[in-house]
Amino acid sequence: MAGTAPGTTAPHPPESTAHILEVSHVHGDAFAIDIRDHRLLVDQPMEAGGTDTAPTPTELFAASLAGCVAFYAGRYLRRHGLNGEGLRVRAEFTMATDRPPRVDTVRLVVAPPRGLSEQRCAALHAVVSHCTVHNTLLRPPEIVVEVAQ
Repeated sequence: MAGTAPGTTAPHPPESTAHILEVSHVHGDAFAIDIRDHRLLVDQPMEAGGTDTAPTPTELFAASLAGCVAFYAGRYLRRHGLNGEGLRVRAEFTMATDRPPRVDTVRLVVAPPRGLSEQRCAALHAVVSHCTVHNTLLRPPEIVVEVAQ
């Protein structure tokens, strides 16, 4: 690396800025998630004891992956001067049948705009297969859970 003396290692890049969101209780099993100037809600279905006023956190997890894939697909299309009208991403997920509770499989189906060539579809697949959320799942972050006193 330029500027590094022989036999020494390059300095680590500066720590990235933490992105902060907060979750607060609303009622029952419902919680508000505040992210920048946006508010999302999560709840549980009636059959799970909630009031079904919003998606579950697990549904938002799958939605986050599908939304990231859609974003990458849209950017690919714009970058190549292609019309993104009609682009859709469908997510299906199943839960594991054993413990611990977790998502077992996620299937994403990208419906490209009409008339996209086979070559462009292959390139689109390569791009969306490396979205940020997918990359994070492939190389999971360290997760630290604390209970504040």
